[in-house]
Amino acid sequence: MRVVSTRPGPAPAAPVRRDAEATKAAILKAARYLLARHAHADITLRAVAERAGVSPPLILKYFGNKDTLFARVMSFETDADDLLDAPLEELGRHMVRHVLASQRERGADPLLRIAFAPLHDDHGDVLRANFRVQVTERLAGRLPGPDAGLRAELAVAGLLGLGVMYGIARGPHLRATDIDAIVDRYGPFVQAQLTPGS
Repeated sequence: MRVVSTRPGPAPAAPVRRDAEATKAAILKAARYLLARHAHADITLRAVAERAGVSPPLILKYFGNKDTLFARVMSFETDADDLLDAPLEELGRHMVRHVLASQRERGADPLLRIAFAPLHDDHGDVLRANFRVQVTERLAGRLPGPDAGLRAELAVAGLLGLGVMYGIARGPHLRATDIDAIVDRYGPFVQAQLTPGS
């Protein structure tokens, strides 16, 4: 005779619920990472999903489609908040440190997405327009004196060149040098555009 236990068994494991905001943040982070290294047209939702640790249908659930996802990714607003978060007299050093720390800690600086903007496509136009308004024009608005727009673009050009040399060309001498030492050498170069005569 078979005895059937009446004791309750272990409770079934509760399904793991992902926090929606954390999942969206992971998807955006993955898309930004890929966009900092590849042209928009070469990035698939599957690649974003794999990097974020989610399924492609989940990306569609949260963002609708690839274009909507990348419209969010193509904004520089949050990155500019971090980049420009210092008093004007310390801004050059802060921006250099920010670019290098982003490269070292995250493997890419979000500003470098502009280097991968396609020249002849709507997404490239959006990325460039966002970059101008959210980064260079915003910086120019903080600068006293003449030629603020030109000086902002020159300062940002210096930062982008540094980011490319550090993160993409992977200059061995640059990468082997302490961030503080680079900030000491390169910060004054950027600052000279922000506060001429300083």
